[in-house]
Parts: sequence; C-alpha cells; structure tokens
Amino acid sequence: MLDRLRGWGWRAGEETPTNDPPPISIHQSGGARPEWPARRPANDGLASWTRPAARISCIVCAYNEAERIRYILDAVYRHPLLTEVIVVNDGSTDDTEAALSGYPDVRLISYTPNRGKTHALCRGIAAARGDYLMLLDADLAGVSAEDIEALAEPVVSGRAEVSISLRRNSLALYRLLGLDFVSGERVIPAWMVAQSDEAMECLPRWGGEAYLNDLIISLGLSVAVVDWPRVFNIRKYAKLGAWRGMVAELAMVRDALRVLSPLGVVRQNLALLRLVRKPPGQFRAAMASRPIRSAASINMGLWPRWTFFRASSRGK
Repeated sequence: MLDRLRGWGWRAGEETPTNDPPPISIHQSGGARPEWPARRPANDGLASWTRPAARISCIVCAYNEAERIRYILDAVYRHPLLTEVIVVNDGSTDDTEAALSGYPDVRLISYTPNRGKTHALCRGIAAARGDYLMLLDADLAGVSAEDIEALAEPVVSGRAEVSISLRRNSLALYRLLGLDFVSGERVIPAWMVAQSDEAMECLPRWGGEAYLNDLIISLGLSVAVVDWPRVFNIRKYAKLGAWRGMVAELAMVRDALRVLSPLGVVRQNLALLRLVRKPPGQFRAAMASRPIRSAASINMGLWPRWTFFRASSRGK
C-alpha cells in the first residue's frame, strides 16, 4: 500500500529518482550507498537484525554545533537500523563541518548562508533515499543507540505510522499531556513529504514541525509517543549565553506564532492526541476502500494554506 501511495512512484529496491534538486554541496565517502559494517556486538541490547526491511534515512540539521554534534552522531553512526545518516550544515560559522571528520560514512550537505531549520530539513529530505525519515536535532545530550532504536521501533514494527519523542526536558505541560507536538525528533514515512519542498519553503525558519503535524493530521496517521527519559536538548541560553539565548528563543516563539495561532496550537495538539490513541493501519485500510490519491496530491492540497501564509507575511 505504501508503494501505491508514494506520489513519485518509487518502490523499495529501485533506484532513487534523480529529479530531486541537487544540494549546493554534498560530501560523501564510501560510494553512493555505503554498506556499513557492524559496529556493536550482538549482545549490546540493540535489535539483533543488521538491516530492517524498511530503509531509514536519518537527517540531522545543525547550525554551529561543533561542540555538541558528537553526542547525536555517536548514537546514530553505523546504527544497524539506519541505512544512512545525513547531516545538513546550515551555514555554520564554527567548526561543525570539521567535527564530522571522525564519521567518514556520514553524508554532509553544506551551504551558506544560514537559512534556518526548515530549509535545512528540505535539503535533507530531498537528499534522503530511505523509505522512512528519522529527523533529529543536533543539540541533543544523553541520547544513546538504544534511544534511536526506541524511536524507530514503533514504525519498523508496524505499531504506528509515525513516532515522536518526548524528551526529559520537554515542557511540563507537554509531559503532562504525553505529547511534545514541536519535538524535532520523529520518524515519518518518506512518501508523506513527497514534493513538499515548495510548501515548506513558504514557512519561516522554525515552521517545519507545524507543517509536518498538519500533514500527519490530514492523512490521519497513527502516532506513537516515545519517552526519552534521559535525553534532553541543550537550550539556547546554555549555548549562546543568557541574553543572546533569550533573543534566539523569542525568535523561535515569534516564528511559531506566525505559523499557528494560540487556538491553532490547541487544535493541533488535540488532533495529534487523537491519533496517538488510533490503532495503526486504519489509514491504509481506508485508502484501500476508495480511489487512491497520491501522497503528493494530498501534500499539495495543503500547499495553498502555507503559500497564503507567505503571501500574508510578505504583505505586512
């Protein structure tokens, strides 16, 4: 069923389509699709298989994370559940790119100037080859290979169609609700964001999660929330200092409010919480009972809303 839903007609095992826009620069060692050797012993608590049936592309967006990016890379590098790891260097002015020298199999997409996380996500999604996309922030601490497996497991096993993390330092309200709707760590099917680049480019620097949530809700995909009790993201005040960190946090809030009103935030949370309680597979069964709309056509059905947002913001 997922094959029928992929708007671009790509099926597992076929060559990746070549009509994706090329990144400004991609550095990769080991060939187009390196077969990574096993890195961990079989008894380390990770899944016993070496390659899942579904290919997972891991995308890490980074901006000036030279001092921290090793934490997430140590967890994902040569992970047996991941087909590839892509780091998008979003115009960093520090040594973020140099910090990747110890991870030769990582695919690096690098460009200048800094364009914001939403643009970085677009670039990573366009370059990914997997059936599923694992989206991760670069400023995580306390994350382990077991946490990566936990985030992938609901989707790989078929228990859910999307998984979203709930970090240790997620807002208290989010932990009370049992859902962090703006979490940057999630696993989604690749077909869900087919041909989404134009729509996502309409968003501000921090609007990507809201857009992905809108797609999940519109498609009615079941959601699994994965508790990460030891994982936390490093706040901007810890990276930039109190004053600059506060300014950066306010800029994120500003972008969030440009995409979603306070009422929209409530509606998105309620809709996602309903999908957390939804059994997996209902979406596929419903689609099988009526003519198939491609993921691309469903996606582009949302596009006018986000294009209107850009037109409205430009008019101000």
